[in-house]
Amino acid sequence: MSVTIFTMTHKQFKEPEDPIYVPLHVGRACGEDFGYAGDDTGDTISDKNCYYGELTGVYWVWKNVRTTDYVGICHYRRYFCTEEGRILNEKDYQAILQDHDIITSKKLKLNYSYFDGYASDYNIFDLVTTGEVIRQKYPAYYEAFERLVHGNGTYFGNMMVTSKALYDEYAAWLFSIFDEVEQKIDATQYDEYHKRVFGFISEFLLFVWVEVKGLKVYECKVGMTTEKYETREMKERLSEFFRQGDLEGAKAYFLGVLEKRPDVLMEASDITGELKLAMQVIAVCELERQEYGKSVIDQIRQFEELMHYFNGINEAVNACKMGQLTGKEIRFLRENQVSEIALEASARLFISEEKELVEVIETIKSSINKTV
Repeated sequence: MSVTIFTMTHKQFKEPEDPIYVPLHVGRACGEDFGYAGDDTGDTISDKNCYYGELTGVYWVWKNVRTTDYVGICHYRRYFCTEEGRILNEKDYQAILQDHDIITSKKLKLNYSYFDGYASDYNIFDLVTTGEVIRQKYPAYYEAFERLVHGNGTYFGNMMVTSKALYDEYAAWLFSIFDEVEQKIDATQYDEYHKRVFGFISEFLLFVWVEVKGLKVYECKVGMTTEKYETREMKERLSEFFRQGDLEGAKAYFLGVLEKRPDVLMEASDITGELKLAMQVIAVCELERQEYGKSVIDQIRQFEELMHYFNGINEAVNACKMGQLTGKEIRFLRENQVSEIALEASARLFISEEKELVEVIETIKSSINKTV
């Protein structure tokens, strides 16, 4: 059983040493040559990369690769790995594929329906149009599409490993749908991020296809070798705003980036969770200044220290919610003189029931006020 994993990239990167991983430069027809094999040879849609993202590589593998039994797709900084974080090798893939039809990312469980999430960040007309094309072209898939699009699950990253035969079947299905959708929507006026409409929707369509096919799926952990450039840049900029105590500047910058790149807060991008914590810093400190005339950012301005402070609050609230509040969390809250505003903001991140929220906050306050 031969296995080849194509590592989709649009920039130079440190390649895994394992020869099973083959770099593939996606959108090479539109950019400079980094010395990798490109998706701009043979049967290609490389020039559509701004709309299709890594799918131009998916297409190229479908149309041009004939020398491997099993084929896979990963990213230059995102790989299938063990629970301990080791990138899978050929023996791992062979063992898994003995008993499974396909390897995918672990299913994302959203806090909202996929439909509502898409509508909040993208043009919902594009997703609705995709569903209509499926209804007309592949009616056997439409019931699953409608059911799952209003559910809260999806795969992410367009990552998979499967037999070349199944891969080709999936690609033929996917691109036949997008061939028609492309004629019905206009993404030319979207910004650089939102133009990648087909790349976004295809993550969900893999979920639909696997469901309808009834495949035996191995949902695998995805490991990140590096942060996104955009994530790192955001943290650096926010660090500067925090050092200056400039909450208004931090908020305006954050919202500006989020409008263009809503994906930066996804777990696959914000792998440390620090951008979500930075949002918490801004919101809580604004409320504290309004209520008390000062906030924690007037005492703590280093990004790492602020992350530690708010992460400590969240850990204490979660521990209380689970009935596992200990002296360690209580001492942290007491010694740092955490405000009631900060406690309530943290509790609202994890608790939806108002009664439970009040009980957790009162339990924490009572524990803090007890004699040491």
